[in-house]
Amino acid sequence: MLDMETSSRQNGLENLIVIGDRVLIQPGNAAKRTKSGLYLPAGYQEKEEVQSGFILKCGPGYAIPNMEAEESWNPKDQELKYMPLQVQPGDLALFMLKSAVEIKYNGEKYFIVPQSAILLVERDEF
Repeated sequence: MLDMETSSRQNGLENLIVIGDRVLIQPGNAAKRTKSGLYLPAGYQEKEEVQSGFILKCGPGYAIPNMEAEESWNPKDQELKYMPLQVQPGDLALFMLKSAVEIKYNGEKYFIVPQSAILLVERDEF
């Protein structure tokens, strides 16, 4: 399994903060040939609708609104609460490419994907 903390430090990702329900994904290596032995061109994997990759960082989750009535005795600066995401750093994710935003950071290609675009994850431990 890929050590996410070491990988993040090596790529300089420790300064990146993922916002809300989004995750930062490093794309997986594309297969260079099919099972039958047919060689695929370099851009083939990028044109597919579903892509896979490892989740490197996750946002805090979905913001939960404060449902308490605004009263004069309640402090106005209450800390915001979040509902955490189902995915975790280290998961292998299959996601919809049309919902992803591609970025390049320190010469590496990454995707920023909302959790709603992730179809499934594979996790080593539960």
